Amino acid sequence: MRADRLVAILLFLQSRGRATVAEVAAELEISDRTARRDLEALAMAGVPVYSQAGRGGGWSLVGGARTDLTGLSAAEARALFLVAGPGAATPEVKAALRKLVRALPETFRASAESARGAVVIDASDWDRRPVDPPVHLAALQQAVVDGVQVRLHYAGRDREPGERTVHPLGLVAKRQTWYLVAQTDAGLRTFRVSRVRGVVLTDRPVERPEGFDLAETWQAVLSTLDERRTPCKVTARAEASIVGVLQSVLGTRLDVGELGDDGWVNVEVRGHSAQVVAAELAGFADHVEVTAPEAVRDHLAHVGARLTSRYGAPQAARRR
Repeated sequence: MRADRLVAILLFLQSRGRATVAEVAAELEISDRTARRDLEALAMAGVPVYSQAGRGGGWSLVGGARTDLTGLSAAEARALFLVAGPGAATPEVKAALRKLVRALPETFRASAESARGAVVIDASDWDRRPVDPPVHLAALQQAVVDGVQVRLHYAGRDREPGERTVHPLGLVAKRQTWYLVAQTDAGLRTFRVSRVRGVVLTDRPVERPEGFDLAETWQAVLSTLDERRTPCKVTARAEASIVGVLQSVLGTRLDVGELGDDGWVNVEVRGHSAQVVAAELAGFADHVEVTAPEAVRDHLAHVGARLTSRYGAPQAARRR
């Protein structure tokens, strides 16, 4: 801890130019006696610091000497603050960025400070309220960083909550949803962090698969998760003029085929169930014709009948 304090004192003097023992003590939250002893230790170690007595005195770096303890170039410092800045909502990140600014050469600081506030990342979706981080996210982050196994109390989608010991390998944020990638007795598994009911860190080290890469693993996991999320596949025909709207509504769940001679496009839609897909497509009744499966067509017919029953036939149809 003393080595950390000595570095912090050096950076503080570097940023202030001159500081009293009391100011150093207040900045590092230590006693005046400890601050004076540390300053004297820096001087005895050959660091160019000196004290000046009297009014306006204090401790200074000889000749305004400076040191760049980070080893960062100007471009590297700017890139780091661009990335770290959007995450500066937490006290820990704010404190880390403040310390890093002090460690940078003075010519780098203005650019780094500007970069910190240049980017805002809004992870929330349109028309949806922001979601608070899962309760047990911090504990799982600690387990991943510390490389220790955890006892996980987890409630699966269609299963009763249960406890298991897992090897946490990494965490992934997909929009506002967090996932834990972990090694289990049954192999590599993905857990939705919002379904975690309890986490107990153990003292046993994580056993990482050889060559494990979180980004590559997540890309492989995505296809499996997508199949689970959207097991229902629907084929349909859509008017060419409506395909752009369908893409904006359905996103990657829509696959667009070729344009036919009649001006209609073959498409495939994936969804959670036949009923859900039917509800999504019901609003495009004049522009989309579902060809399969029959269950979706039946749901659409049922929706149409209910709408007619509730609101009556359109006026044009009644006039005919």
